[in-house]
Amino acid sequence: MNSENKKISVGKRGKEVRSDCYIELELKEKGGIKINLNSKVESMYGDSIKTLILGMCDFYNIENAEIFIEDSGALNYTLMARFELAVKKLFPEEKRECLPDFNKVNKYNSSKDKLRRSRLYLPGNEPKFYSNAGLHKPDGIILDLEDSVAPSEKEAAQLLVRNALRRVDFYGAERMVRINQLPKGLDDLRFIVPNNIHVILIPKVESEEDIKLIEEKVLSLKEEYKIKNDIYFMPIIESAKGVVNSFQIASASKFNCALAVGLEDYTADIGTERTKEGTESFYARSAVINAAKAAKIQAIDTVFSDVSDMEGLRNSVLEAKSLGFDGKGCIHPRQIKVINEAFLPSEKEIEKAKKIVIAFEEAEAKGLGVVSLGSKMIDAPVVKRARRVVNLAEENGLIEKDWRNIKSL
Repeated sequence: MNSENKKISVGKRGKEVRSDCYIELELKEKGGIKINLNSKVESMYGDSIKTLILGMCDFYNIENAEIFIEDSGALNYTLMARFELAVKKLFPEEKRECLPDFNKVNKYNSSKDKLRRSRLYLPGNEPKFYSNAGLHKPDGIILDLEDSVAPSEKEAAQLLVRNALRRVDFYGAERMVRINQLPKGLDDLRFIVPNNIHVILIPKVESEEDIKLIEEKVLSLKEEYKIKNDIYFMPIIESAKGVVNSFQIASASKFNCALAVGLEDYTADIGTERTKEGTESFYARSAVINAAKAAKIQAIDTVFSDVSDMEGLRNSVLEAKSLGFDGKGCIHPRQIKVINEAFLPSEKEIEKAKKIVIAFEEAEAKGLGVVSLGSKMIDAPVVKRARRVVNLAEENGLIEKDWRNIKSL
């Protein structure tokens, strides 16, 4: 490998930094590898950190270098990502990836109609937020490569997110990544598609062609890396043009699982300010809901930006649910419990769903081709939705597991 530069620094340092590191890599003509480590945990983990870095030097054929590491509690996958970035800044032609092994607990799949009430956004270049995110029980965790990452940190975020997908235990939450706006977002896909991603969030979508570009690239990468599991898409509508084209976007791919709306960019695009009342965005939200339902996918509401107003958040979720939204984004762990609970079915919804399920099961047992409840016919989508309601109620302790045996239906 040839390098015009001899020294590079990457990462973060300072008193406020945690679960991260700062690395200086300086190439030398001779002298072997010298590592100067400054870490509060050096007595316990110093040898393992040095062994890790020496292994990466061997992987990248670096024989002579001085390396300074200021460690602020970085886990191995973060150290690896930061060091790999330093190498690739020194040697831009280097394409090899030094990957951490997959954590076995991350080898689970998702489904197109999975519950997506809450999705927690985490900045892609801030590993300090990763480890405990799943403990808060969001339905999904979004590692963000877009708006929360400064332009100077984009390359680092790609590597950190890739390694996090391989190592971090998300405790069963759906594994999501928001890529950058096209065309840059296409470059992000190589870092996430091979690493058991469930859902790709596609920002600022304005036409079905955007989705088709993503689909083509994802299918190509799946074939290259022999990926078998389905990877779903969640386009985000964030402009007036996107709203106008929302149905074409929602129905552009069989891999679309949901359509989301982002109101900060939308309100800026139409020349107004976002308010808590939301009257300025009612049309856009309604259009997204109708487009999603017409395409038979989920509709996901925007984030609620005031993380201290729990009552306002609850009211916002109840309003979103009443309009037809199936979930909502969140930007702080404290919002998850409120969102999850508010999206649970009401007592009235549960009772109606139970009656529909019982009616269907009784008709099925009798071999009847037509199912009715009172004077109303029940079709397959209604039964599917009712079963989902009772399953959700069972899972959250709102009804007993043996509710079918209770006669007061």
